[in-house]
Amino acid sequence: MSAGARSGVLPVEKGPGVTSFQVVAHVRRLLRAPKVGHGGTLDPEATGVLPLLVGEATKLTPYLIDLDKEYVATVQLGVVTDTQDASGTVLETRPVPALAAADVEAALARFTGEIRQVPPMYSALHQGGRRLYEIAREGGEVPREPRTVRVDRIELLELDLPRFTIRVTCGKGTYVRTLAADVGAALGPGASLAALIRTRVGPMALDACVPWPELRELRRGDALWERLLPPDAPLAAVPEARLDAAGQRAFQHGQGVDGVAGAAGLVRVRGPEGELLGIGLLRDGRLKPERLLHPDRHADRPGTPVLPA
Repeated sequence: MSAGARSGVLPVEKGPGVTSFQVVAHVRRLLRAPKVGHGGTLDPEATGVLPLLVGEATKLTPYLIDLDKEYVATVQLGVVTDTQDASGTVLETRPVPALAAADVEAALARFTGEIRQVPPMYSALHQGGRRLYEIAREGGEVPREPRTVRVDRIELLELDLPRFTIRVTCGKGTYVRTLAADVGAALGPGASLAALIRTRVGPMALDACVPWPELRELRRGDALWERLLPPDAPLAAVPEARLDAAGQRAFQHGQGVDGVAGAAGLVRVRGPEGELLGIGLLRDGRLKPERLLHPDRHADRPGTPVLPA
């Protein structure tokens, strides 16, 4: 993508010891872009795929958060912490029995499909107008209702007691820290998360990301503009609907469009020349706008107005 185009998705590798927001802020400075967001946060010590959305692509954030994700997680048996990972205070240590791979795999099988998770206190969820981790850091704890999350697959990659490594494919809202703690409890000695790498978000894999050592050392963003993907690249699995000129005008004014062919559900909406107009909801041939995208801003037109979503 040319440096003039100011909207797109930049898959980067988040490094250890930085927050997702710090990565966003670094890239915003490099690109000198007013709007940069991310498509799903990672804990500070976790690493891996962090999709960054630039310009008009930030309007597609909810759809990226909905994408399935893949992680490689190392679990430490026999150590229970208040954060459910290695960054927290150790609450309890227990001896680890001589578990075989079959024992671990049997426990993992209990946590596939739709499962119930109690969100950890050290999380960014809001309750009573405050984030849970803010309450936890003050020594507080509040009741949390279990939530249903989806775990599509858990594969045991390595067993080297007292640790084991798994590959997890899951839906949005799944806490891998909590999964590690719950599996450890099911096995007996308890557990915490020792390391976490997010290897994929939707179609975006780690090997296609801007590596963290490279990103960290950059002082200019020119090369990053060249690596931007189209705003809808992560949504390649979402069907498309093509509009004629009249349909495009109606859609861009927030109006429904009748007589649109395609299966019911979310669609990527394109104009007569293939330009991305936004996301729509198609039902019984009627297309209703969900998110409107303005054509890419260009360096020579920084004040181009943005249509409301």
